[in-house]
Amino acid sequence: MPTINLDVLAARLPPRPLTRFAPAPTGYLHLGHVVNAIHVWGLARALGGRVLLRLEDHDRTRSRPEYEAALLDDLDWLGLEPDLGTAAELGAGPSAYRQSDNDAAYSAALEQLRSRATLFACDCSRRDLAALGGDIADVETPYTGRCRDRGLEGAAGRGVRLNMGAGAECFDDARLGPERQEPARQCGDLLLRDRLGQWTYQFAVVVDDLRQGIALVVRGEDLLSSTGRQLRLMRLLGGVPPVYLHHGLIRKPGGAKLSKSDGDTGIRELRAAGFSPAALLGRAARLAGLAPSERPLLAADLPGLFDSGS
Repeated sequence: MPTINLDVLAARLPPRPLTRFAPAPTGYLHLGHVVNAIHVWGLARALGGRVLLRLEDHDRTRSRPEYEAALLDDLDWLGLEPDLGTAAELGAGPSAYRQSDNDAAYSAALEQLRSRATLFACDCSRRDLAALGGDIADVETPYTGRCRDRGLEGAAGRGVRLNMGAGAECFDDARLGPERQEPARQCGDLLLRDRLGQWTYQFAVVVDDLRQGIALVVRGEDLLSSTGRQLRLMRLLGGVPPVYLHHGLIRKPGGAKLSKSDGDTGIRELRAAGFSPAALLGRAARLAGLAPSERPLLAADLPGLFDSGS
């Protein structure tokens, strides 16, 4: 099983490195989110670093204020307090830590890309792409390039894509080791803004990580395939990429990852069932393979799960 060597990781990072916990308020938090939070807060504190909470509500069709309020309440209940993006900083009024409040930053980054790369308008729907041989349910189906040379003008109902070009992106994951990805083969020309005018995850997260000075990105293995395309975007924007660490996921008995859309092991339900914060953190740590047995854990105990050389 891949492991995390804290000494090696520390040597790759600046003093007091900044990492982030970045949930999307499109549903309630579940145990999978808690596993990610344990890695984020545990590693940050073990490294003498800081945690930034970012609300990734770029999908305005699915994000809800009640989900945002619930996740802030759940984090507070678990004792997981961010250093930046606190509840007070996310209170009434625009916040630097909520994506929907930062349209100007994404617009500026898009214009910066226009001067350094080839962008084009695209009117393809997912059904259009499926008809051209893709799978409408497969988000990893590469874009076919249908609109690349059509010369469409930017207009309502049309998205914006980046011509990714050929070539590989190589990086050294802090847990999995050397990785090599070819974004053009994986995803084709990357969608930056969709046909509804919404910024996409892949674009917004890169702009945010750069503008907020994130030095360490800690996330699940389900997002490993996004790294190459995000690295390419960062370089096109002239930024210094962070160190990436992709941790393992906890899964259902059949192997599928936990899903908030399916209501799997929701924090709300576990709280109602009588779980204490320590019991819930302990269960998540055991399921993630970070603890040999299930025992109560406080937020202050999380750095101890990542001893040097573990």
